[in-house]
Amino acid sequence: MAVTDSQNPLLGETTCGTLLQKLQEIWDEVGESDEERDKMLLQIEQECLDVYKRKVEQAAKSRAQLLQALSDAKLELSTLVSALGDKSFVGIPEKASGTIKEQLAAIAPALEQLWKQKEERVKEFSDVQSQIQKICGEIAGNASEQTGAPAVDESELSLKKLNEYQVKLQELQKEKSDRLHKVLEFVSTVHDVCAVLGVDFFSTVTEVHPSLDDSTGVQSKSISNDTLLRLAKTVSALNEDKKQRLHKLQELATQLIDLWNLMDTPEEERRLFDHVTCNISASVDEVTVPGALALDLIEQAEVEVERFDQLKSSRMKEIAFKRQVELEEIFARAHIEIDPEAAREKIMALIDSGNVEPTELLADMDNQIAKAKEEALSRKEILDRVEKWMLACEEESWLEDYNRDENRYNASRGAHLNLKRAEKARILVNKIPGMVETLVAKTRAWEEDRGISFTYDGVPLLAMLDEYAMLRQEREEEKRKLRDQKKYSEQQNTEQEAIFGSRPSPARPAGTKKVVGPRANGANGTPSRRLSLNQNGSRSAAKDGKRDSMRLAAPANYVAISKEDAASHVSGTDPVPASP
Repeated sequence: MAVTDSQNPLLGETTCGTLLQKLQEIWDEVGESDEERDKMLLQIEQECLDVYKRKVEQAAKSRAQLLQALSDAKLELSTLVSALGDKSFVGIPEKASGTIKEQLAAIAPALEQLWKQKEERVKEFSDVQSQIQKICGEIAGNASEQTGAPAVDESELSLKKLNEYQVKLQELQKEKSDRLHKVLEFVSTVHDVCAVLGVDFFSTVTEVHPSLDDSTGVQSKSISNDTLLRLAKTVSALNEDKKQRLHKLQELATQLIDLWNLMDTPEEERRLFDHVTCNISASVDEVTVPGALALDLIEQAEVEVERFDQLKSSRMKEIAFKRQVELEEIFARAHIEIDPEAAREKIMALIDSGNVEPTELLADMDNQIAKAKEEALSRKEILDRVEKWMLACEEESWLEDYNRDENRYNASRGAHLNLKRAEKARILVNKIPGMVETLVAKTRAWEEDRGISFTYDGVPLLAMLDEYAMLRQEREEEKRKLRDQKKYSEQQNTEQEAIFGSRPSPARPAGTKKVVGPRANGANGTPSRRLSLNQNGSRSAAKDGKRDSMRLAAPANYVAISKEDAASHVSGTDPVPASP
């Protein structure tokens, strides 16, 4: 091995050559043999090789570590880019160039930026997922059991995934808002119904969930499925209770009004229960006044009804007879014949026997009154037609009396009124056949529908109408005979005048003149209404609503007289005044 003998002056320091030279000098002084010297030099060379070898190994190891670091950095860079979903990241070097350290230095800023972006994205994911978890817990009703933030999947941090979570969060927030609105509606309904029922709202609503009282903030109220279900059940139960109480109160109010009417209770006493009777026809939704359906108010009404029931029992006979009078009036107006004395005796016997409850007796009489009103209603149309027919018959009778009056055309007081009435009466009388025909048809239809005979104050109406038709026919025949007889008499007079000459008419007797005026036939200018089955008045009915003690005969005349027939009553020799 060559040994440098001189010291490098430029370096100014110890080198291997100087050290070898120093070693040579020491060996020379010592007198080392060449063999020892060679052995020593070989040993020094081997030690130098070992040092170089170790350094090379260290350098190789360092290079491997740098390469691994570079590979890990590239892998981490790729993973971050993939996790963030940002493949167009600007800070990534396009091509690997330069030394390993240069490549590491080039990747480091991108990694640092991606790490920072990842931390921010993880925070965003954590916030969104925490809100989602919280709302889901509120909906499920186990929000208090949740502890800690939700785990974020760091392998999927893309904006697309974050947007999906945000959309889900918005949907949950909307659902929460809807649920909260529904909860508040339920709570408001519970408050209103509790006020109407007089029930403690606080205890009712906190029994559903403690967070529903007024002291808790709106956002802190429970919106879970269980809370909504229990609120719905509570509202349903309260509404049902409200419905039942209103029904009971309305029944009590109806009973009170009926009892007041029966007992003739003064208005001042009735006003004390206006708060009870004011809702007698109200629907459930219309009752909103606080305390309107409170239990104490219902109990107060029950006590009042019970008090009146006791008073009613003591005045049972008076009330029952009052009902009987009402029933008799209905039958009288409907011209239905009953035996009132027997009915009153029956009522007295039932009350005195004590075998029937007062309420049952009144209910039975109310039922009879209802049926009587229904019967009267079914007869109303026919009775109205009977009324018109009877009025027409009265006018017919008046018209016949008027036509028989020889002084009807005299210029007496009220004569012009009688003339006008006669004209109207003739028009009305001409309608009588049509009235009778329609009345017969209506009556027969009524009888076929009911299966019973239609009676007018106990007399079958069809029999009355048949008798009227028969009497009208007989009257028509009688009139025809009178006209024929008068014509024959006039013809005889004419023949005698032609043979013997005309003779003056005998003087009229100066008897009392019959005055036909608006009040000539009674106080109202019309005869008493009467109707019978025969001319002797064997069965009659009075129209004034009360039974007459004596039987009334039918009008003697059912036949209308026309203007020509009326003129025939005047003597052929008498001058006929011109119509006004």
